[in-house]
Amino acid sequence: MPTPEALGSRSFLKRMLGNTAWLLGGKGFGAVCSLVYLAILARSLGLKDFGHFALIFGAAQALIAVAEFQTWRVVVRYGAAHVHAKDWAAFGRLGMIAGVLDLVGALIGVGIAWLAYFHFHDAFDLNLEYRDGAFLFTCAMLFALVSAPTGIVRALDRFDMGVYVEAVVPAGRLIAAVAIWLTGPSVFRFLIAWALIDLLEAALYWVMARRLCPEAVRLRHLRDWRKAKEDNPGIVRFFLITYASSTVEAATKQGPLLAVGYLVGTRAAGLFRLAHQLSQGLGKLSTLLMRAAYAEINRARIAAEPGEFRKLIRHTSLIAAGGGAVVVVVAALIGGPLLGLIGGEDFRAGYAILIPLTVAACFELASVAFEPVLHSTGRARQALAARFVGLLAILAGIAWFGGDETGVEVALAVAIGGAVTYCVFAWLALRSLRKLEQQSHPAAG
Repeated sequence: MPTPEALGSRSFLKRMLGNTAWLLGGKGFGAVCSLVYLAILARSLGLKDFGHFALIFGAAQALIAVAEFQTWRVVVRYGAAHVHAKDWAAFGRLGMIAGVLDLVGALIGVGIAWLAYFHFHDAFDLNLEYRDGAFLFTCAMLFALVSAPTGIVRALDRFDMGVYVEAVVPAGRLIAAVAIWLTGPSVFRFLIAWALIDLLEAALYWVMARRLCPEAVRLRHLRDWRKAKEDNPGIVRFFLITYASSTVEAATKQGPLLAVGYLVGTRAAGLFRLAHQLSQGLGKLSTLLMRAAYAEINRARIAAEPGEFRKLIRHTSLIAAGGGAVVVVVAALIGGPLLGLIGGEDFRAGYAILIPLTVAACFELASVAFEPVLHSTGRARQALAARFVGLLAILAGIAWFGGDETGVEVALAVAIGGAVTYCVFAWLALRSLRKLEQQSHPAAG
């Protein structure tokens, strides 16, 4: 007969997999849409203009990552306890302050974007005729950040509702891509469509958060913003560490694309972007599982025994590792034909880039439970250290290999960085779990 501990572990795992299934259903729809609109983009713009689009989009994502404070992690990490206690006032103060921080981050991002595009555009190998449009696109994307309402929805364990809102982006982009393709494709028209659709998603996410928890999503909670620090001990330190960690993570994801654009050129950046997009699509399970795991692991840390908590981490890691292996096999078997189908023969050369990028995505998927463990046990600084070591490994790889004509060597550096990050994360997470069990069951005498 299963023990209560085993039943509890299964309950947490079942809920996490259920949330992942909801996300996977939504992202499965999004993946199909993205393959189609990527094909339209690549084929209608051609390799050179698609390279410009890729650099603008990649630069915007990098700037967003620097400006975005990842407040959803803070809302989930501390909000889980408030939701568990049904303390909606404390949850509301947390959520509303997170929303204000999103706005502050967007304003800071606008300033950084202005400096980047109008004073350092040569570093991106960006044609001057795209500069103004790239700046406006980045500004719109910055104000479309939905980190705070995303955290509110996840802390409430309503991943199902989030899926419906997030489906707006792939569906909207597909409709817009078809319309632009039929009426005259251009880089600017695609950028305008992408920006408007992301702004719509941001508005809908706030509406959804308000409908799910009207007691919390109220501006009046901002009057008591000072109490948020009392409600959530250690929140400032956690916020700063997770912000630094997310910035480093963004550098590992967007930096290689910008490095290819700088070291090799726009065409190579377009090739790298499509291969990277496909590898991320194949490894999408890592992002989805991380979102569900982050919320459930923080919830389990509050409600579960250490042994039950460890079982949840072990089961999650095994599932993720198996999924990562499948992703690499799929990429090896169909990656080349798929790139050719999406972008045409010019993009088939991206297969050599796709494989190492998919290996990196595999390591990311396999380590999906480690960062939430460190955050939930008060060791966020160690998670930051793991990501920083991985970034150093990527930079060392790029410096060692240099840059060939297609960006393959940069992709190899990314794979090495992924392996290093996984090893460091695994060691730190296992050490944290052992300490947790030792504190729970100290040696007698």
